[in-house]
Amino acid sequence: MLKVKDTLRATVHLSFDGRVVKAYHGANACERFDNEVRVLRHLAARGCNFVPRLLEADREKLRIITTNCGGRVERLDEERTREIFSELEKFGVRHDDPDVRNVTYRFSDGRFCLIDFEFATILPEVKPA
Repeated sequence: MLKVKDTLRATVHLSFDGRVVKAYHGANACERFDNEVRVLRHLAARGCNFVPRLLEADREKLRIITTNCGGRVERLDEERTREIFSELEKFGVRHDDPDVRNVTYRFSDGRFCLIDFEFATILPEVKPA
């Protein structure tokens, strides 16, 4: 496996079959793990197709395995970045870390995608009046 991220909060590896393995550590690791799992499940249930799909969640090991959502984006203009993160809110989630480091590009369909939902917020359902 190829290590693609190693910070105080998480280590991320890309497996040779294309899966992404993320291990949580550091402050509030359990809470961040739980939140990311909850958000990814919420987005999957709503048919959001520009985020990783959760394949496995192991709370004992504080590790998730997801599909690969493309390669990291080095540069993206501010307006386009805002559009991508704003689109996520249509699925009931605010990312809460809307930085280009959390944007990937999926060559298979030419789609910008979003990753890293540790700090994301599931928005309250708006009930029709």
